[in-house]
Amino acid sequence: MRSGGPVGHHRSMIEPATELTDGVVLLRRWRADDLEPLLHVVQDSLAHLEPFMPWAVGGYSQDDGVRFLRDAERQWSAGEAFDYANVGADGEILGAASLMTRLGPGAFEIGYWIGRRHTGHGLVTRAAALLTTEAFRLGRERVEIRHDQANVRSGLVPQRLGFTRSGTAPAELPGGTASTGVHVHWRMTAEVWASRDSGAAGTVPGAAGRGR
Repeated sequence: MRSGGPVGHHRSMIEPATELTDGVVLLRRWRADDLEPLLHVVQDSLAHLEPFMPWAVGGYSQDDGVRFLRDAERQWSAGEAFDYANVGADGEILGAASLMTRLGPGAFEIGYWIGRRHTGHGLVTRAAALLTTEAFRLGRERVEIRHDQANVRSGLVPQRLGFTRSGTAPAELPGGTASTGVHVHWRMTAEVWASRDSGAAGTVPGAAGRGR
């Protein structure tokens, strides 16, 4: 469900929490029994996801879902990537968010997507804030978000959270049907995140609750 190049391997790291919440958004580690709700939200949102998510181009089958959940479990256990379901108050899966280690031991990259019926409510921004806080709790020095330069809505997330735009670069892998092949890079450091005011990200709280 992620886009971009291969993830790194940092098995010796401390694992992130399997659940993160700010009281509005709940992120939890994917489970094997998430297949049907995963298929539902992705298949309902293909036209919304295809422009920038290469894994959504051409449809999303049951085999694709099984493969993703299997890979998510393996990569979490190996310390390569940490994939979360974004879960609504009624237990419905709304989207996904990830902490990826491919930038090396000093950083995490955050990825995310949301179902078409759940856009416009700040849920992705809240999810990214939760993952940023967790990344720095784990001792990372920086967090990055990368997105296609045509994906304006995705770029609003790091802007709202106070990330600094650090430049552009060619995408490592092909993107979706509307991708330009150029990624915008955003960066946040632990020092800046810790010193920001609690209201710096609008309605997103500066501190996140967590549980295992």
